[in-house]
Amino acid sequence: MASQPPAAPVTSFDRRELSSILRVYGRKVAEGEWRDYAIDFRRDEAVFSIFRRASEMPLFRIVKDMRLARRQGAYSVVAAGGMILKRGSDLERVLAVLETKRSLRLVGA
Repeated sequence: MASQPPAAPVTSFDRRELSSILRVYGRKVAEGEWRDYAIDFRRDEAVFSIFRRASEMPLFRIVKDMRLARRQGAYSVVAAGGMILKRGSDLERVLAVLETKRSLRLVGA
């Protein structure tokens, strides 16, 4: 009987990382901005894609790329057009780019 070669290791999000991502995602769903997500695990990267509607292209992708871990940081948030909004080694700081900034305005005096 021929033995099969071992499967190549896959990059994935651990429980802590997924919890941080889902915390931000849950807030945005509650605000009505996001509606769906998808998770892909590949050999060198894990991707959490965020959608406004399931039939559209993702609004944002949260990427964990282990090839970049020592240089630029393993985590990045990528916008729909492919522009990297934030990259780093601390997931919480990278996810902060997705938080809406509330500003105060002075309305007519």
